[in-house]
Amino acid sequence: MNRGFLFAGRKAKVLPLTCSALLLTMTACSQGTGSPASSGGAADSNKPFELSIMTVLHTPEVPNNKVLSRIEEKTNTKLKISWVPNGAYEEKVNSAIATETLPMAVFAGNIAIYNNFKSSMRDGQFWEIGPYLKDYKYLSNLDPAVLKNSAVDGKIYGLYSSTPLSRQGVIYRKDWADKLGLAAPQTLDDLYLMMRAFKDKDPDGDGKADTFGLADRSDLVYGAFKTVASYFGTPNNWGEKDGRLEPEFMFPSYMETMNFFRKLVDEGLINRDFSVTSKSDHEALFKSGKAGVFIGCICAAPGYERDMVKTMPETKLDVVNRIMGPTGKHGVWSVPGYGNVVLFPKTAVKTEEELKKVLSFFDGLMSPELYNLVSYGIEGEHYELVEGKAKIPTDPAKVAVNDREVRPILSLRVGGPETVAGLKTLVDNPLQKKTDESMEDNSKILITDPTAAFSSPTKDKNGVPLGQIITDATYLYIMGKIDEQGFQAAVENWRQKGGDAIISEYNEQYAKFK
Repeated sequence: MNRGFLFAGRKAKVLPLTCSALLLTMTACSQGTGSPASSGGAADSNKPFELSIMTVLHTPEVPNNKVLSRIEEKTNTKLKISWVPNGAYEEKVNSAIATETLPMAVFAGNIAIYNNFKSSMRDGQFWEIGPYLKDYKYLSNLDPAVLKNSAVDGKIYGLYSSTPLSRQGVIYRKDWADKLGLAAPQTLDDLYLMMRAFKDKDPDGDGKADTFGLADRSDLVYGAFKTVASYFGTPNNWGEKDGRLEPEFMFPSYMETMNFFRKLVDEGLINRDFSVTSKSDHEALFKSGKAGVFIGCICAAPGYERDMVKTMPETKLDVVNRIMGPTGKHGVWSVPGYGNVVLFPKTAVKTEEELKKVLSFFDGLMSPELYNLVSYGIEGEHYELVEGKAKIPTDPAKVAVNDREVRPILSLRVGGPETVAGLKTLVDNPLQKKTDESMEDNSKILITDPTAAFSSPTKDKNGVPLGQIITDATYLYIMGKIDEQGFQAAVENWRQKGGDAIISEYNEQYAKFK
């Protein structure tokens, strides 16, 4: 096995198992022998099929066996699941590859990590599953357009988990804004002035200068940077200039975005250590009442408000998805219809027979019964059926139970509500309703990635170290460590070390596409 195919240029690190549980591994112990969820799969014998999975943990604790044992019973499987905290996931994937310990099913975690698997797919290290999908009752319902977007050279290697095309926007402390007489921001200037006021005008009323505007983290994609770049009119990864595709950082709007963030740093409107801040610390800055603005996935707003009112009962959050920038147009970056993909390494799945059993398990997860179980938990315990929809409890004690027993399991879901005839959520929370409507409205102002269905062998091989050149230069510029000339020198370095080859490979395909 080629140990250097992923994250080239970095040394793989094995994550230590510590009491802080950077890596949390749980083996589901149920020994159910129920009927299979679909044909061709795990119930070909009475003995449960043993299936190892690695996926992302988005909660502080791993789930207990209450829901997982039912999944095992319905699919006649014994699950061994490695739950890896989101902040450590990329490093853990890298370590598993280097030590040849990938499980039978590995979730990529996000699109960026998935893209780094592509060269290994071409090398034959993962099963191509496209030809098998038609043989499964539920997997055959996966959206062909989304499968095409996730394909590599036209071949399908993974099962996707769908996501709204864009969930990006602004979450802000409405109670602070109301106190200071600020309306919801509509422009970048409004957003800046809100951040300024949240720092200077004591919005929490404690008489101390202990608040600031924007909480952010060390992530130029899922943090605030890429969404703000959209407001400046920056392309989504790649854009057209004079009939040719160029990377986003070669557009003037990228520099404008960096200047905006540099101003926030200079004026103390953002946490100064944001370039090394983890996701959990990022969220804590906002949820603890230190910062008044959070830019990223607005889907988090209802949960944040629910948590914040426990210690700050006055908390009121609001969301905005449309922010006008200097172009005079609204826009927001989008994903190609999926947010995660599960892949099947040949080092762990040895035979076609084994592959079919693994696919049968995921086919079962797409059945309405198990999709509802994964999404909502057990009726009467984790949700109530009201008007044919799932009503999620709001009582803090029950919410805490759901957070422990159901929410982590969402990471196992494949497909989505548009491909499964499962339950819909009953929405009676005004903030949740506005959040859902805002994400739906984003579909009208999408900035799409024109290279989503293209492939670049150079990027697949060297994309990580090349991308790090631009990431480092972006942070250095924002922090005032280099000037524009220094940033352009980094761009030139990127081009010389393989960037020009990526530009050429993408444009060759773009010319045919046009």
